[in-house]
Amino acid sequence: QVQLVESGGGLVQAGDSLRLSCAASGGTFTSYGMGWFRQAPGKDREFVGAISWTGGSTNYAASVKGRFTISRDNAKNTVYLQMNSLKPEDTAVYYCAAVRYGSGLYVHQSEYDYWGQGTQVTVSS
Repeated sequence: QVQLVESGGGLVQAGDSLRLSCAASGGTFTSYGMGWFRQAPGKDREFVGAISWTGGSTNYAASVKGRFTISRDNAKNTVYLQMNSLKPEDTAVYYCAAVRYGSGLYVHQSEYDYWGQGTQVTVSS
C-alpha cells in the first residue's frame, strides 16, 4: 500500500513563495504518475498540475501556469510543488496523488489511486 505524506504548507503573504513536498512510501515510486490538487473552502477539489513518472513531462492548470512548478526526485521518492508569486486565491488544502503504473499526465481525480492527507496553504493579502 502506497502512503503519501505532504509537508511544507503554511501561512505566507501575497507575492511570497512556498515549496510543498510529498514523500511516498510503500511502493515503486518510479512507476507512478504524480499530481497535485487543491481544495479551497466551499469549493470542489481542483487539479493543479501533474508530472510523468520520469519527470520529463508536466502539465498545469491555467490558473497556476507560469507561477507553479512540479518536480520529482525519484531517488528520494518525493515530488515537489514550487509555488511562486502566491495570491490569496491560492489559499487551499493541497493534496498530492499518485497513479499506479502511470506513464502519462493525469488531470482527473478519478484517475488517481492514492492520496495524501493534505497540507494547508494560506496566502494573506
